[in-house]
Amino acid sequence: MSKTVVILGASQGIGAALVRYFAALPNTNVVALSRNLAHMQDSFTYNNVQCFALDIAKDVHQQIQQLPLNAPIDILINNAGLLINKPFAALTHDDFTESYQVNVIGIMEATQALLPKLATQAHIVNISSIGGFQGSLKFAGLAAYSTSKAALCAFTELFAEEYKATNWHMNCLCLGAVQTEMLEAAFPGYIAPTQPAQMAQFIADFALHSGAFLNGKIIPVSSSNP
Repeated sequence: MSKTVVILGASQGIGAALVRYFAALPNTNVVALSRNLAHMQDSFTYNNVQCFALDIAKDVHQQIQQLPLNAPIDILINNAGLLINKPFAALTHDDFTESYQVNVIGIMEATQALLPKLATQAHIVNISSIGGFQGSLKFAGLAAYSTSKAALCAFTELFAEEYKATNWHMNCLCLGAVQTEMLEAAFPGYIAPTQPAQMAQFIADFALHSGAFLNGKIIPVSSSNP
């Protein structure tokens, strides 16, 4: 039986690696969503991948309602994110607003809009950061990013509670550093221990096989301690 996987933030980094991983699996249809439609169309030349424009910094509900999404969604991976590295005193209102809109508000709105299209036993996986995981090592300059990613963790627990009478399960993976374009832009010269393809395989396996057993869980995925 075929599965339909929807990936937000699919144009680069972990999102693009997820598209490639799922596209290589049999009986799997992938819907790739990102504001950078042209880049996705150039990158993903698979028969089982559909690419659509979605800018979660704008009217998410209206955009998703216009998408031709017909098949029930078995897996939804909320991977979109924005990383601003700036001293706390220098963060502007726009920095905070954009960070929260992309990292949590837009994710919640996209999930709302996609509820009617979820399969009976859908698994939703939110991609947060180890910086948003309570008790983890924190880094200066990431006040907007890490607090918004922490809010995504809280959303995961609240969604699981509200929909516990259904077979919809939502979990959250708090990732350590991965060598993505977003990380390189925020921390020039830093070399992460993990490549996007490696993390994509872990996320995909988790999304495929752990939804039936876990719900509302916030899981750190990092080799660092704490």
